[in-house]
Amino acid sequence: MMPNIDPKMMKSMMDRMGIKSSEISANRVIIECNDRDIIIENPEVMRIDMKGAISFQISGNESEKDKSVKLDFNEDDIKLIMEKTGINDKEKIIEELNKTNGDVALAIINLTE
Repeated sequence: MMPNIDPKMMKSMMDRMGIKSSEISANRVIIECNDRDIIIENPEVMRIDMKGAISFQISGNESEKDKSVKLDFNEDDIKLIMEKTGINDKEKIIEELNKTNGDVALAIINLTE
């Protein structure tokens, strides 16, 4: 907000300009990116509607979680998936296991579809 301006006066000015804002009660905000997740704990979230264009203002404690962490998989699981799907590309199977967080059954389903 602008310094030395009464909050009621600021709200009145925003209403006249067609800007409406409301606070959203949130416990956590997660922004999912391709390579990482940005996690905001204890957020203060404002929804701003400016003549139909909606935007959000978020502040809080930020942390990041890297998505590029590779999981180690059991060779027996990889062989089982190869047998059930007929796919011999080990890298493709490991990639699918990473997508499914190691869920062998779901990896088989996804690879056979």
